[in-house]
Amino acid sequence: MERALRDKKAICFFVVPALVWFCAIALIPVFQSAGYSLLDWDGIREAKFIGIDNYMKMFQDPLFFKAVWNSFLLAAASVFIQLPISMVLALVLAGGVKGENFYRNAFFVPVIISGTIIAHLWLKIYHPSYGLLNLGLEALGLESWQREWLGDGNTALAACFVPMVWQYIGYHMLLFYSAAKSISPEIIEAAQVDGATKFQTSCKVIIPMIVPMIKACVIFAIIGSLKSFDLIYILTNGGPVHASEVPSLLMYKKIFITNEYGYASAIAIFIILECLLFTFIVQKVFNRLQKE
Repeated sequence: MERALRDKKAICFFVVPALVWFCAIALIPVFQSAGYSLLDWDGIREAKFIGIDNYMKMFQDPLFFKAVWNSFLLAAASVFIQLPISMVLALVLAGGVKGENFYRNAFFVPVIISGTIIAHLWLKIYHPSYGLLNLGLEALGLESWQREWLGDGNTALAACFVPMVWQYIGYHMLLFYSAAKSISPEIIEAAQVDGATKFQTSCKVIIPMIVPMIKACVIFAIIGSLKSFDLIYILTNGGPVHASEVPSLLMYKKIFITNEYGYASAIAIFIILECLLFTFIVQKVFNRLQKE
């Protein structure tokens, strides 16, 4: 094994094809989008170089800022609602419960279901006439709480977030669960011998020891929220009156509806830089916390 690791030709033989493939499907399109963002182009007629005008237009567009703000709200909700729920479930399962394997698999099932299928499922749940949510409220005598959840600007974004939580809560739960299970049982037993309760063991022993996994999940949750598209596209298409608009959906509309390829490419570059910036910030914050 050590000899193979010292063989640079063998390393290149295995690494270079993957690197070429990565550049072909990831890096090259990014550079192409960066080039398109400097053009005034509708995808058909001859492109015209306009420099940073698309970026200036983007930062002067109130709808763009509305979309960015919505994506920030989704990211905050993912970090402060989705991840804590996932953590609690993971710690409960890792602590040993009857039917542990069943619950672990059951919570993970939504992750492997297509986002399109989940969106259509929740469309039925939210339906104002025969949806399960409104029917349930009616059965409980809470008719005043009934509303058109996806058609109300005050609830549309939150209604889109609920399926996102439901779909990916099992994903983060499984990551936390695997990290907690990797901790040596002797450490847990030592804490219990010292008189620590299960709650204290979770807060003082398990959580501090799985900080690297928490950092990874925070990054995944933020990036997933910033580039969310499919669920919102099917549930509301950014409506009503752009109440649930997000940057990726706005980019899609600029390309395929108004044919503003240059402007849409500028939004795409913004999303990429935004994700990289938040990744850098999260890593810095966690590195500082670990040093303390």
